[in-house]
This record gives sequence, structure tokens and C-alpha cells, in this order.
Amino acid sequence: MLVSMRWLTAVLFVLSLSAQVPGADSRNTNIPNTDTHFTFPGYDSLEQWQARREHLRRQILFAAGLLPEPERVPLRPEIFGRIEREGYTIEKVFIHTLPGSYLAGNLYRPTGDGPFPAVLKPHGHWNYGRLENQPLGSSQRLAANLALLGFVVFSYDMIGYNDTPPSPHRFSGRREKLWNFGPLSLQLWNSIRALDFLSSLPYVDRSRIAITGASGGGTQTFLLAAVDDRLAASAPVNMVSAIMQGGCVCENAPGLRVGAYNVEFAAMMAPKPQLIVSATGDWTRNVPKEEFPDVRSVYALYGKPEMVEAVQFDAPHNYNQDSRVAVYRFFAKHILKRPDAASIQEKSTRIEQPPDLLVFYGRPRPRDAVGYQELFARWRDLVRRRVEAIEDPDRLRSLLELAVKADWPERVVSEKDGETVVLSRPAVGDRVPGLLRPGSSTAATLVLHPDGAEAALASSQARRAISAGRTVLAIDAFQTGRAIAPRDRSHQHFYTFNLSDDACRVQDILTALAWLRSQGYKDLELAGSGDAAVWALFAAALAPSHAVRLLTGPGSFQGSDQEFLDRFFIPGIQCAGGLRTALRLTGKD
Repeated sequence: MLVSMRWLTAVLFVLSLSAQVPGADSRNTNIPNTDTHFTFPGYDSLEQWQARREHLRRQILFAAGLLPEPERVPLRPEIFGRIEREGYTIEKVFIHTLPGSYLAGNLYRPTGDGPFPAVLKPHGHWNYGRLENQPLGSSQRLAANLALLGFVVFSYDMIGYNDTPPSPHRFSGRREKLWNFGPLSLQLWNSIRALDFLSSLPYVDRSRIAITGASGGGTQTFLLAAVDDRLAASAPVNMVSAIMQGGCVCENAPGLRVGAYNVEFAAMMAPKPQLIVSATGDWTRNVPKEEFPDVRSVYALYGKPEMVEAVQFDAPHNYNQDSRVAVYRFFAKHILKRPDAASIQEKSTRIEQPPDLLVFYGRPRPRDAVGYQELFARWRDLVRRRVEAIEDPDRLRSLLELAVKADWPERVVSEKDGETVVLSRPAVGDRVPGLLRPGSSTAATLVLHPDGAEAALASSQARRAISAGRTVLAIDAFQTGRAIAPRDRSHQHFYTFNLSDDACRVQDILTALAWLRSQGYKDLELAGSGDAAVWALFAAALAPSHAVRLLTGPGSFQGSDQEFLDRFFIPGIQCAGGLRTALRLTGKD
């Protein structure tokens, strides 16, 4: 009995600590980036994981600007320039992926009629892209050997490499961020369309299509596997890591890893066959003891821990011969069902000259191909049309939730000292200061001002509410008033892992409203002055139905890109419909 009482006392003490308001806002002190050492959260049940998997799938697609999904325009594939080699052929290919945008690559085919299994092969950041051939990595050798094993292989370009403009490989801008338009967006959509292309070939068995790539190609491998269930197997090489999430903008998009990281993305392949290849000389050095057991724990939830395997080689960052042979054997075992898979070795194959593989060498690009600026303009227009076609308010709200990543918290803790109140979500550790003026009824008004709580209490909205006997709460929303504090936003991929200040402000409003409701206030009003009126509008759009009455509209804010850049910057907000969505959800349109 004494032991039980001590255990209960210890539990209550821990719970009391977790319920305290922190002295500093975690959003200023805990700022993850691509080199943060992340920890796998762990999942207690298959149902819990499957709910998490669906959330992550939507998060990836939205961050890539692919939710709602773009129209799958006709691929119009052109296949030509056949090269005959012993046991396989190589052809040049380009396909139409977006209006005015094309993807190029090479198709390696086994001799015979098929149907054959197939492999998608995105390349990493090699100088020569899909044409690379050196000891640390040979795209050509990999594709040719897979073809000799009996796979049709589509070796395709990443954005800005070889035959695939319309942009440089690395590009990013604040305006592009509003629309989730970047290299990752184009590459992931190209990978989806590349899978469409392989699936359309009459000599390909669409039920047996795998994917493999190293480095940036490894990122493409586990991202495509995470969002497209058509893949039968995958082999990400030297990229599944808890200590480095990808250094290139093509591996990072705003919102992609807020509350997530690559090991979770790799686990989304479960329960299908997956080989995780790692090296001792790069950021995958801990895979055998850390990342692999974490991924395998998800496979175990399906009762299939044996379907994921890991190998590691003593080498620098690579897709070298050892790594390639491991992939041959894995695909031969799981896709080809060969009993001799463990004895397969790499064969010496001819390395082709660039002119013989480049699609547009001596050949004009399609006449309707567009450049970067025109493609970006078309992207924006297509996004607008997709979102405007949505009539279901729940679908609109879900898009807005994915952009802002703010929610109505289940629990809010508080500290009070006279009129001063500080709020926090226990699981997050944020800190929202405020000033509370009690009224004489169960009606409350939350007032906001860009300069913080004191300025909000001096507003006309606050004075009217106080005169009406309503309780008034004014908060120092994130980075305003007493909440102003240092926040390091210098990391190149800051928004991949962290929310913008304005997104945090919307969350603080929802946190304050939820706290008022938990204190017994049933009639809630919300009002904002200046730019805070825009914060209030988007918070009201995300609040549960009929939870709050919004007193103010967006004022002079018209929802242009420049206004979002200057006054309410949230990456992806235009992909959620921007101002129009907020107005539709609050009935202010």
C-alpha cells in the first residue's frame, strides 16, 4: 500500500509539473532545423499509427502544393532513340506533367515481351544527374543492371538537371512560399507522373513497381512511397536519418516537417518491403542502432517486422557498388521472388556517352514548354481554380488547418496574478500573456491589437464590451507586447520545421478562446484592430462552428500576395484559398 501511495504521489507530482506555465515560450527556445537530432515518438497501436500516417500524408502533399491534387494532364509520352545492348535496351523519354512542363529521362528495358516489374530511379545531387558514373555512384550502372535482372527502369531527372528545366534546381522565394511552389513540389509531382507513365506501359506489371534513389533521390524515394500506395517496394539509400533531414531546398518545403521528420516518412512505407541503406561516413551512420529499429517498430504494428531490412557499408555518402548490389538482391528477393537473390552480383555494363542519353540533344523542346515565370503563374492559377471549386466547408477548413497548423486545444493551463494571466498548452510549452478584466456575466470578449494587450484594452471594442458587463481578455499574441522575445529565424529551411509568427498568433487566439470556454464563458466574441483583425478572421475560420462570434472583418486587407507578404505571412496560405477561404468559413464573404 505504501509503495502504491508513493507511486501515486510521484505521478501527481509529474502531472503538476507538466501543467505549469513555462517561463519562456518554447516557440522561441525550441527551433528545430535540418540538423536537429530528432526522436521517434513511438506508437502504441496500429490504429494510432494509421491516423498519424494519414495526417503525415496530407501534410506532405499540402507542403508540396499537391492538395487538392493537380489535374493529371495527358502524359503524351514520346519514346525514341533506341540503343540496343546485350540483354536490354535504352530509350529516350519525355512526358507532359503539368501544362507547359515536361519531365525527361531514359527507359531501360529487358529484352523480351514482359510483363516486367519496374523501378523508378530518381537521382541525387550528382554533378551529371542521371548520367553520373563514378565510384561513389553510377546511375547508368544501376539502371542497366536492374534491366538485366528483368526490371523496366525509368531513370528520370530532378528539376534543373540534364533535360529538365524550366528552372534551376535550387530556387525559393517568399512569394513562392505562399503558394507552396518550389523544387520539392515539382519533383514530387514529377515522381507521381513518372509512376503514372510506368504504370501505363503495356509491358509493365503495374502491381510490381519499386523505387530507389540515393541522397536527394533517397528523399524522393521515401516521399513518393509515403504519398502513393501504388509502389510495391522501396529502397532509400543514405538518406533516412534522425540527425540530418536534407540540405537542399528540393528536400525542404515550408510546413513539411513541422512536428515530423524523415524517419516517420520512411515508416509510412509499412508494411510493404523496404530496404534502408546507410553508410558509416555520413548522416546515416546511426541507422542500425537508431533509425532502423524505429522504422521496424511500425512494421511490427502490422505484424510484419521482417519486411523492412537495413544494411550499412563503411563508406562516405554514396550509391556505390556495395549499396547497389544490396538493392539488386532486395528487389530480386521481394519483387522477383528469386531463391538465389543473395548471390546476385553486379555485372559490368557499357557506359553511354551523354549525347546518346540526353533527350533534347539536337532536338527542340516541345513548342508549348514554358519558362519559370510562366510556370509559376500557371501554378497559381491552377491552385486558385482547384480551391475555388471546393464547396464543402469542412474540406476548406482542413486545408486552412494544414497551412496555419493551428487548432482548438483540448487543455489550456493558466497562471493568474491580479489582472495578469498567462496561458499555455501543456504538451507544447508555449506562453501567452494577457490581461483579464472580469465582467458580471458569462459573456466574454477577446480583444487583439498588433501592439499587444495594453493597446487592445484601450480599443473601442474593449471599452464597449466592458460597458456591457462582459469579461474582456486581451492577449499579447506571439511576438507582441510582453511576448516579444528573441527568435532565431536565420536557418535556411526555418519554415520547413517552424511556424511563422503570424501562424503562432492565430494559435494564441484559439488558445485564449479555448481557455475562456474552459472557464465557463459561453458567449464568446472576438475583435481585432489593424492587422490583428486579420489574425482574428483566420482564427475564427479555424474555431469550432459557433464557438465564437467575430465582430471585425479584415479591414483594408484584400488578400493579395503582397499583403500576405507584408502583413500576414504564412507559407501555403494561398494554397488554402487565402482570404477568400477565411471569409467563406466565417460568413464574411
